[in-house]
Order: sequence, then structure tokens, then C-alpha cells
Amino acid sequence: MSVIRPGLLSFGLCTALLCAGMAQAQLKPLSENELSAARGQGMLILNNSSYGGFDFSRIALGADVSLNANFRDIRLGEYSYAPRNAGGADIDMRLLQFGRSDAGDAARLVQITNPYLEFVYRNAGDAATREVVGMRFGFDSIAGDVGLNIATLSGSMRVDGGAAGVLDSRSDPGGGKRWDGACVAPCLSLSQLGGVRAGNASGPSRDFWISVLKTGVQFQAPTATMPIPDLAQAGFWMNWRDKLTAIATNGVAPPNLPPAR
Repeated sequence: MSVIRPGLLSFGLCTALLCAGMAQAQLKPLSENELSAARGQGMLILNNSSYGGFDFSRIALGADVSLNANFRDIRLGEYSYAPRNAGGADIDMRLLQFGRSDAGDAARLVQITNPYLEFVYRNAGDAATREVVGMRFGFDSIAGDVGLNIATLSGSMRVDGGAAGVLDSRSDPGGGKRWDGACVAPCLSLSQLGGVRAGNASGPSRDFWISVLKTGVQFQAPTATMPIPDLAQAGFWMNWRDKLTAIATNGVAPPNLPPAR
């Protein structure tokens, strides 16, 4: 059994994304005409912004990535939380798999755009009181089939389960903090969810991120046309609500064997 510790989540995912991107890149000679028409930018993109009393520094990997990867037994945020200690962790994710191997080559890979790390500061302009509040890791967009088995979730998540109902953390009386996914039927519970399809005919899903914070932070909307996300609470917090439909409602994730080399 492999366990991903809190401090290693972002590193592990970023490494997987970077390696996946590099593995699929091939050098190709360009003609003089092609070179004259080509424009490039640095691989890493840094942006600074301010919002809601906080300052943000985002480091983005300016790349499109095709990913097939499996992660298991991810437990993030193991500390005492009196209202709900039964789960023992903010996020207890038994399985997180990008891609599937039972639906043809088109479904094998998940398409990810612009992975990023964003650091959150308070009083960034005052060296005497400057404080790092936390960080988040996310993608500008993600499209494809993602296997999921989640025991407890701290976050804001919505999945359309069709006839099985809708999974929505906003129905939790505890505000989505260490939610076990229980709900009053008709609804889709976390224990029933085996995976999600991110994106639809109108485009990819655009609001996936996981944060670790010492205090609640209001992040900006991913785009000007999207709603502001729910307040990210202290501890570990996952946000994912845009264009998600269930691909399994029996609690079993689809298989995902690694691609043949």
C-alpha cells in the first residue's frame, strides 16, 4: 500500500504531469518559413494578483498534458477536528486515476491544461507582518474520465449522477468539512461514486484545485463568466464542480491499466 503524505501531493502530481508531458514530446525540425511563423513563451509563467485581502503568486506550467496515472490511498490533513474526527483526515481518497483502459484509446488519457501552483500571502507589502497563508495546486482545465473512490471529503464538489441523483457537498450541514458523503435520497452519495467524466460537449471542466491553508481563503473565479467558488476552509480543501458527470454509481471505478510501451 502506498500512502501520499500531505507535503508530497503537489510534488507527486506535478512530477507525474511533467513526466507525462515530456514523454509525449518529440523534437521536429522546422523549415525557415515555419520558424518565422512560430512564437514561443517560457515554460513557467508567473502571475501576481490580489483579492479579498490576500495576495497570490501563481507559477503555471504553460503546457497541455495527456496523462494516464493511478494514485492510491491519499490521506491529506490528519489532525484533530472535534466536530468530525471519525474520518481522521480532511481528504481520504482511496483511488484517484487519470484515464481508463476499458473504453478504447480515446478514453485512455485525460487532457490537462496549464497545471499551476499558487501561493497565498497576507500583508505581502509589509516585510514586518508578511505571512504565508498557504497554497493550492490545480489545472486551468481537465477533460476525460477520472476514477474516484472518496471516503471523506473536505471541499466543494458537485457531480450529476443522472438517474442516481446529484452529489453536492453543499447539502452537507457541516459545510463540506470532512464530509462522509451521506445524503438523503434521492441523491448520489460519495460511497456510490466510482468516477467522473470531466467536461462535456461545451468544453472541459475548469475549476479543479486542492488547497492547504491555515485560514479560510476566498479564491477568484476561474474565468469571468464562472461563479466565485465556495470559500476554501482551513486545512486541506478540494474544489471541483464544473461539468462533472458520474461514469459509475456503484462505487466501482473503471479499470485503468497503464498503456503498453
